[in-house]
Amino acid sequence: MYKLFIGVSLICVTCLSGCYTVPETGRSSLNLMSEGTVSSMAAASFGELKTDTPISTDKQKTAMVERVGRRIVTVAAESADLPPVDKWEFVLFEDDKTINAFAMSGGKVGVYTGLLTVAKTEDQLAAVIGHEVAHVAARHGNERLSQNLVLAGIGAGLVVGTMKESAATQAAVLGAYGAGATVGVVLPFSRRDEAEADYIGLIYMARAGYDPRAAVEFWESMRAQKGETVPELLSTHPADDTRIENIKRQLPQVMPIYETMHNA
Repeated sequence: MYKLFIGVSLICVTCLSGCYTVPETGRSSLNLMSEGTVSSMAAASFGELKTDTPISTDKQKTAMVERVGRRIVTVAAESADLPPVDKWEFVLFEDDKTINAFAMSGGKVGVYTGLLTVAKTEDQLAAVIGHEVAHVAARHGNERLSQNLVLAGIGAGLVVGTMKESAATQAAVLGAYGAGATVGVVLPFSRRDEAEADYIGLIYMARAGYDPRAAVEFWESMRAQKGETVPELLSTHPADDTRIENIKRQLPQVMPIYETMHNA
């Protein structure tokens, strides 16, 4: 058990030296990897996706995605350490069945045409892109990778610490740790990241001159698209009702920003 204690202690010291302050919320997050490394990984994945997935030839929709994206990134860069706006890449993928969008470290944004069947207006699209850019600004990808590194390190420590125990005891300890880490750590952090990105995204869209109330409209439309969903406890995303209510509570904080920008 001494080796386990030493291993966990080293992990704790590493965690304390790898903190990052999330813009807009001030939360301290764990970032053990360099952003350059994460961006390189993202660029490789994005390149593969562009090779494997058709890119839309609809010039009007593509222009809308890029227009909204650049406005969001421009205001986000005012308070976050992000690539210059001219370094960002916005791609509309031709896939009507996929209602999704994403943003990656290093300035890669992808939107699927299926999303535009739900996000009917530029304001609603801004709610989605604002949310995704917020993930990048908050370095949630780096944080998730760092959490996995820590969990893997603790798991390895448990293996060492239980080497003298019976096979049954080892299996029980490691099995309990795996389930506990997933439900008790990974998924709650995922839901927290989503809620944080919702809030930061509202700020970004308001600063960019998009109406934050469109975020409620979008998520209500998304809720109407879904059938049965998994319990929120076992989901990486907040339940739609939870998300909508949280956004409604945050609107009084961000509407003055939008009104100032809208009336400027």
